[in-house]
Amino acid sequence: MMATTHAAVGLTLVVPLMWVAPELAGAAAVGALVGGVFPDVDLFVGVHRKSLHFPVYYTVAAVLVGSVAFVSPSPVAVGVAFFFLSAGLHSITDWFGAGDELRPWDRTSDRAVYVHPAKRWLRPRYLVRYDGAPEDLGLTLLFAIPPLLVFDGGIRLAVVAGVAIALFYTGFRKRMPDWFGI
Repeated sequence: MMATTHAAVGLTLVVPLMWVAPELAGAAAVGALVGGVFPDVDLFVGVHRKSLHFPVYYTVAAVLVGSVAFVSPSPVAVGVAFFFLSAGLHSITDWFGAGDELRPWDRTSDRAVYVHPAKRWLRPRYLVRYDGAPEDLGLTLLFAIPPLLVFDGGIRLAVVAGVAIALFYTGFRKRMPDWFGI
């Protein structure tokens, strides 16, 4: 899935906090936004979907830090908890997409996400055929609605920018490997 989809999903997780603890929602939104995008930094360093994708470890960290944030809520604890929650969900949901290849519509890879404790790769499920597929854009648009409705300022601007990037990326995704000679 696109990083914009992961970011929108992470921000949607924060929406209920606007009613429960609005003073913490900003920190949670920043944590969720960064956590939703962070695992894909391994596109540039290391092995994509292995070096920074930790479906198990991020989830465990989310539960631990989330417990601390629940007992003793602070902007830092809540922001870090939502970072790990969003990064964990990103790592897990990549399993339901395509493999890690440059042309995922060709389905040449059997590697979706690496599970470190098991020391093995999960096979792609192709519920989202590839990053930038129309259904991926649909998910970005769907999950962008709740944060657009409840946030303002920088968070709303980030959502609008993410939707614009997703629209552009979806429009040109299949041409990109040829453009860059890969």
